[in-house]
Amino acid sequence: MSASLLLVAVVAVVLAALCRRYGLSAPLILVVIGLGIGWIPGTPEVTLEPELVLFLILPPLLYSAAQESSYQAIRANRRAIGLLAIGLPLFSTVIVGLVAYATVPHLPLAAALVLGAVVAPPDAVSAQAIGRRVGLPRRIMTLLGGESLLNDATALTAFRVALAAAVGATASVWEGLSTFAIAAVGGLVIGLAVGFAVSWLRLWLTDPPMETAIGLVVPFGTYYVAEEIHASGVIAVVVAGLFLGQRSVRLGYATRLQDDAVRKSIDALLESFVFLLIGLQLPFLIRGLAGESWVQIAIDAAVVLAATILARFLWVYPATYLPRALSSKIRRREERPTPRAVFIVGWAGMRGVVSLAAAFAIPLTTDDGGPFPARAEILFLTFVVVVGTLLLQGTTLGWMIRRLGIGADDAAKDRLAYASAQDRASRESERRLDELAAELPENDPRRHQVAMLRKWVTTQRNVGWEELGRGPEDIGESPTAAGNRMRMDLLQIQRKVFIEERDDGHIDDEVLRTALRRLDFAEGQMDREVD
Repeated sequence: MSASLLLVAVVAVVLAALCRRYGLSAPLILVVIGLGIGWIPGTPEVTLEPELVLFLILPPLLYSAAQESSYQAIRANRRAIGLLAIGLPLFSTVIVGLVAYATVPHLPLAAALVLGAVVAPPDAVSAQAIGRRVGLPRRIMTLLGGESLLNDATALTAFRVALAAAVGATASVWEGLSTFAIAAVGGLVIGLAVGFAVSWLRLWLTDPPMETAIGLVVPFGTYYVAEEIHASGVIAVVVAGLFLGQRSVRLGYATRLQDDAVRKSIDALLESFVFLLIGLQLPFLIRGLAGESWVQIAIDAAVVLAATILARFLWVYPATYLPRALSSKIRRREERPTPRAVFIVGWAGMRGVVSLAAAFAIPLTTDDGGPFPARAEILFLTFVVVVGTLLLQGTTLGWMIRRLGIGADDAAKDRLAYASAQDRASRESERRLDELAAELPENDPRRHQVAMLRKWVTTQRNVGWEELGRGPEDIGESPTAAGNRMRMDLLQIQRKVFIEERDDGHIDDEVLRTALRRLDFAEGQMDREVD
């Protein structure tokens, strides 16, 4: 199995790299290719293991998404995110469960609610990966990101309660509520404790490689500890990630650069692996349905998929407009969302690997020793919902955004905000340079350094104002861009000379690496200025 998973990871990364190179949607392409690969004769069977997803894949992806999220934005939208992350999974569990109970033959109500809980949460991987590609506006991305960070805890708790009822254990509504409350509070406490401890440790170390290494193990350790004491590992990881993401500004620049590069590489690997793994499950699931009526299965799949998609709309519109209708404070504080924007939130409910992991975690037997009712059908229906939402909603989301005119104007707002903040930062810097110049004698050679720094500060201010009035259609080269291009040419020349000096035996590799590191940092700074 380990060799098969390694092969899946290698193939997934290669395919994802090709998709990115040619501007294709990697998540969707990987799912489709996985569906095809699974039917090739002789292909090793790769069955999704729940522990693999819940303990090794989900924590780092949630942690990364939390670190990249804005705590201020989530706090400002906490009501909307709470309705999506807590209310919607419970509503979807009930609606999909009742529809499945009425449609799927021989499916008890408790088992139908298990299916509803399994397909309830839109996946963090799907929402972030596809949302970034299609260019969703920032507020919508904040809502979807905040929802996907927290709804797994709600859905998995509902799954545990429904599963307990399905296998014959006692489970009441109050027990379910108490389970969720304990899990949420425990996850919050553990997440904050880990955040404080890791933040202090990383600041105390001041060692970029070790700081990044500690950051790599944080999501796994946090999730494991929380789950061991029956708290929510999802909430613990998300809280720790949000806390440490806010505190990352206190770290050294080398640690931040290193963390960002490592995190993005891990995300690319895991996301590619997950989407290919989803597609590879189809042959295994179909074999589990041997002897069933495919006409009935097709009807069941279509009905459950439609119920899953429609349940989101049935919740999103009232949850958006009813609080505004009932509260004048909300009307004064928040801009009224357009029906088109609400539709995009409803349409962006792609499911992912967490749903499949929960479905595979359903036991084979109940407490009385009998087989779990319709387990094979539940697994197949979950697969249909996951792949159906990815392919149907994922492939049309970009078209929907363009068709409805939900264009993101975040770039223009960002340029204005950056230019204003940079102007203030430059004025403060110039004030400090005036103080330094006043302390130096008239002929002091250090005045030359002050003059150079003054030019650098002026250039920083000019970058913001030059880009403020430039849009995607502006292809002319600004003065700052021309200066950066010339600096880049000089860096390439210096890099070439250092390499030639090493090749000629005038310097050794250690000196070359030191020189290249300094040039790389200078080039990276210019890249960030351009971005």
